[in-house]
Amino acid sequence: MRRHIAILTAVLCVGACAAAAGASADPPALFTRPGEMLGHTLRFRGAVGAEQAGRTLQIQRQVAGGAWTQTATATVAPDGTFLARWRTDEIGSFAVRALIAGTQAQAADALPLTTNVTVYRPARATWFGPGFYGKHTACGQVMSHALLGVAHRTLPCGTPVSVFFGGKAITVPVIDRGPFANGARYDLTSAVAQAVGMTQTSTVGVVPQRGAFMDPPVPPPSPFAGTGGVTPTP
Repeated sequence: MRRHIAILTAVLCVGACAAAAGASADPPALFTRPGEMLGHTLRFRGAVGAEQAGRTLQIQRQVAGGAWTQTATATVAPDGTFLARWRTDEIGSFAVRALIAGTQAQAADALPLTTNVTVYRPARATWFGPGFYGKHTACGQVMSHALLGVAHRTLPCGTPVSVFFGGKAITVPVIDRGPFANGARYDLTSAVAQAVGMTQTSTVGVVPQRGAFMDPPVPPPSPFAGTGGVTPTP
């Protein structure tokens, strides 16, 4: 009798443990690079239930006003995985979701997969700083090796600008006017250039947040001092 009870207890434990393991497993996820340049191809990978094999999966992005628009499609593979591609055609930061075509708002236990992505407009940029340290910018800041910001000819002072280069991104305010050389549209301070790894005139990705305002940050001291780059002429 005791042997039968022990066997029954073991069976119940196995079932309970398996259920607990299933409950604690991570849900399926949607993966993509967090940033990409306008006109480049962005790939979305993920997985849904294998029972969805052969069905059409939609990648949708949320646009101004909260509406969702179709961005890409894919066919779900036999194992439930999918790969969708979007040749980016709009700049901005977007919430993105993946769901099976034809489904409406889903129940709490079957929410669509979601992620976020930013698409940047390419822009030629220089960097500046050496020779200007200690002087005031056109927006009233004191230039230093630690000041985070960008110069632009027309964007209002304080406008946040997301800068993307080499897979790194940073959002900083407009703190000066320029650039005035080499056909560049933006000047990065030496601290911003260091943060994204830019050492010379290059093409960066930018997303200005027009109508928003960002106070210039006060970064901690940095030992970095620029040793090159292209400084705009007055």
